[in-house]
Amino acid sequence: MAQQLLRATSILVASTLFGQSAAFGTSTHCARATAFASAASLANSFIPVDRRNRVGANVLKMSSSSSESVKRVLVPIGDGSEEIETTCITDTLTRFGASVTVASVKPDGELVCTMSRGIKFLADATIADAVNEEWDYIVCPGGVPGAKALSACEPLMELMKKQNKLNKRYAAICAAPALVLSPHGLADDAATCYPAPDFIAALKSHSDDDVVVSGNMVTSKGPGTSLKFALQLGEELYGKEKADEIAEQMLVKR
Repeated sequence: MAQQLLRATSILVASTLFGQSAAFGTSTHCARATAFASAASLANSFIPVDRRNRVGANVLKMSSSSSESVKRVLVPIGDGSEEIETTCITDTLTRFGASVTVASVKPDGELVCTMSRGIKFLADATIADAVNEEWDYIVCPGGVPGAKALSACEPLMELMKKQNKLNKRYAAICAAPALVLSPHGLADDAATCYPAPDFIAALKSHSDDDVVVSGNMVTSKGPGTSLKFALQLGEELYGKEKADEIAEQMLVKR
C-alpha cells in the first residue's frame, strides 16, 4: 500500500510540475526532466529513514510469497548506475514473468539513486533488505560510478559470492564485469565488458562477443547490447522458446 501511494503521488506531482513548466514556456524535454526528477526526490522524502527498511521488507515479502514458479531477480543500483541497462534488465525480465527487485546500495539507505545521465530511479528496497533473501539471478548494471559503488558494497559482494558458491546465476554488463565481478574473483571464466582497454585488461579471459555465457555467469558489453543481454538472462531462466517469444513481441531480432 505504501509503495502504491508513493508511486501514485509521484505521478501526480510529476504531472502537476510538468503542467506548470509548460505553462511558463519551458521546453518539453526540460519540463519532463524537471518534473520527474522533482517527483522522485519528493517521493523518497515521504519515507522517513526509519521506515524505509520496513517498506523494502514488505516489497520483498510480497515477492517471496509469489508462486514458486516465479523467478526472483535482484538488480542492485547506486548513484551513477547506467539507466538504459537497468531499464532493459528490469523491463525485459518482467515481461518474462520474473519478480524483479531493484535494490539501492547507498550506505544511508536512501532509495532514490541518481543514474549516470542524471535520471533518478526509485529503488524497491535497500540492499540490507535483500541480502537475507534467495535469488534466482543477481544482475549488475554498469556505469563506472555505479559499478564502483556496487563493488564497494560489502553486503552485496558477500551475497554474490554466496550466489556463486551455490552455483546460482549472476550477471553483469558494461563496466560491471571488470569493476564488480573481476576484483572479487567472480569472473574467472570467459567474459565480456565495455570495450575500454582498462576493463578488458581486468578480465582473466576476455571475449569480444556481445553476450557471453560461462556456466552460471552471463556478461555483456553495454547499453547497445542491453536488450540482447536481458533476453539471454530470460532464456537462462525460462528457456529459448520463451525468449524467442518475448523477443518477437519486442521486435528484437536474435
